[in-house]
Amino acid sequence: MARPLKFKTPKELKDAIEEYFDYCDNRLVQGYDNKTNEQFAYISPEPYTMSGLAYSIGLSRQGVLEYKRKDGFSDTIKRARERVEADVERRMNDKRTFTAGLIFNAINNFGWKQKSETDITSGGEKLDSLVVIKDGSKTI
Repeated sequence: MARPLKFKTPKELKDAIEEYFDYCDNRLVQGYDNKTNEQFAYISPEPYTMSGLAYSIGLSRQGVLEYKRKDGFSDTIKRARERVEADVERRMNDKRTFTAGLIFNAINNFGWKQKSETDITSGGEKLDSLVVIKDGSKTI
């Protein structure tokens, strides 16, 4: 028997997701000024993550993805994933926030591919001859 849904309506889920994004955008961090011996708080946005989203709304990462397969909830999850992916991409393009972990995240969570092309035949030099193999016969 399947357990009941945590979120009964797409709006409930959307509201919980928006709370997560609002928290990330407005996260308060405590600081300390050594000169004045005073504590202070400042806004330091937290990066969006699928794990953070799932934890914030009380689900596992897999639980979030399962909502994507439920009627009426798919668009809400798809939009949230796109927002997290856009944040990951933005941080990859900012030299102050770039880490190799962002590439790992994009590849493993959002289906990105890391591709490189290597010329292993000529080392970039002009070819003097070309070998073409057709149906087992060799043409030079």
